[in-house]
Amino acid sequence: MAELEAEGDIAADYLEELLDIADLDGDLDMDVEGDRASVSIVGADLSQLVGQRGEVLDALQELTRLAVYRETGERSRLMLDISGFRAQKRTELEALAADSVAQVRDSGERLSLQPMSPFERKVVHDAVAEAGLSSESEGVEPRRYVVVLPE
Repeated sequence: MAELEAEGDIAADYLEELLDIADLDGDLDMDVEGDRASVSIVGADLSQLVGQRGEVLDALQELTRLAVYRETGERSRLMLDISGFRAQKRTELEALAADSVAQVRDSGERLSLQPMSPFERKVVHDAVAEAGLSSESEGVEPRRYVVVLPE
């Protein structure tokens, strides 16, 4: 727990410096969710730090993880969210998973979803498993996708 809090502190320092350099206002919130540190940035208009489909957010998350690694020597699983983008995306993906599970149960056929990022696939896999079905990932990055399997 203390290690994850330290990761969050290092990440927050790094992100605070980044916001200063970019001359952006944002408040940082640190937390520990399960087995990973979580940092959220909220502010007026931070959409340029998210990108159209979250690609800038993904890149910033990787840079932040590298900053944590540089300080600790340990690989980080830190999760970064900006302006609630990931939280909203998680809600949308859970709804997609629920619809997909219902469709697979009705048809008895496997269902392939659109390509997704690793974060998106994990959310869908977790939601499908929670609903009692199984799923697997197929394809090669960046076109890797989830397949929901019938019982």
